[in-house]
Amino acid sequence: MLAEYFPVLLFLVVAAIIGIALIVIGNVLGPRRPDREKTSTYECGFEAFEDARMRFDVRYYLIAILFIIFDLEIAFVFPWATVFSSLGLVGFVEMGMFLGLLVLGYIYVWKKGALEWE
Repeated sequence: MLAEYFPVLLFLVVAAIIGIALIVIGNVLGPRRPDREKTSTYECGFEAFEDARMRFDVRYYLIAILFIIFDLEIAFVFPWATVFSSLGLVGFVEMGMFLGLLVLGYIYVWKKGALEWE
């Protein structure tokens, strides 16, 4: 039974060898000309202007979490769309309720001002 997994093991070993070889070749043959500008820290193409441990506004995290939530919920629509014809009216009503709740959540977040960015 373990012989059936030999191709998988072979694939993993070859992938690891290729990955390690590319890193080693890049380190051995790659140019090394560090200067002050290359080794300095930067932030979006310009010098860092504050400490890395500065506090972010909570709204930044709220927008990120809301994006993830709505993105994941929309991901449920794709499998439903593939089997839509076989689900019939019951599947249509259930997805309508799901999307209705999603829209209600979006309206709630919008009315609370969570999507406002100053």
